[in-house]
Amino acid sequence: MKKAVSLFSLWLILCGNTFSQTTPPTKVRVRGVELTYIERGRGEPLILLHGGQGDYRSWQPQMEFWSKTFRVISYSRRYHYPNNNPLISDYRSGYTDSSDLAAFVKMMKLKKVHLVGTSAGALVALKYAVGHPKMVSSLVLAEPPVHQWITGTPSGLSVYNEFMTKTWKPAGEAFRSGNDAEAMRILVDEFGGPGAFERMPPAAKAVSMGNSRFFKAATASADPFPALPREKVRRLKMPILIVRGEDTIEIHKLVNAELEKVLPAAVRAIIPKAGHGSPRENPAAFNEAIRRFYSAHKVAGLTGG
Repeated sequence: MKKAVSLFSLWLILCGNTFSQTTPPTKVRVRGVELTYIERGRGEPLILLHGGQGDYRSWQPQMEFWSKTFRVISYSRRYHYPNNNPLISDYRSGYTDSSDLAAFVKMMKLKKVHLVGTSAGALVALKYAVGHPKMVSSLVLAEPPVHQWITGTPSGLSVYNEFMTKTWKPAGEAFRSGNDAEAMRILVDEFGGPGAFERMPPAAKAVSMGNSRFFKAATASADPFPALPREKVRRLKMPILIVRGEDTIEIHKLVNAELEKVLPAAVRAIIPKAGHGSPRENPAAFNEAIRRFYSAHKVAGLTGG
């Protein structure tokens, strides 16, 4: 099983082009929590939803590419840089964050939105679409962690149990003991390979640690990977693109396969030379996959092959 494609790619996942980011962020409060966002461009609103180790800065290549066509919005979810929200005991990842997204969309006075999500952000996008289908114009899902969906087969259950036993639970124990750096080492090494965290440049480590509170909240949750009802997901009618990295880890390959079974009409794309963080590891291929998807469905008036 291949891990993430390279340490350099992992650095890109975490840091993005943060040092060239010139768009000033805006901070707002919804549902009693602060959220920080940037936006660029004009047109139909497109919201970018980052993964667990990212934040609003993670989407720079997508911001630059898609702001020529859309009003692109990227925001940091409640436990990501630079937000400072208290941890809650009943945090349920995609469920809690999708409620935040609903409040954010309402606060921004948006009527319908295009959603692009990766990893935990893809789960937020999927949950929001299930709860607010008429508000979503299109949906791009890059490896949402609907991990409960693979536990119905012996092979899937084995992969899920191994992930929970060797990665998720040890990381949670490290957080509870106050060793946040060790917790993040466990998580980063799962996707980047043994020793990936220690080999990261200092700036990348700082970004990783700056977003560690999400994992602290998620690993403490009694329901860290809420199981969306398949029948509700199956009812989604908007154009949907399902994305995975060519070299992603096994649990995400299995989850994406289940998602494709539930949504057989969805378009599929595999991003070459990329692992779980395909928007950052191969942004050109990721953007091109979305461009073809949008063009096929004439999203925002786009046409062509």
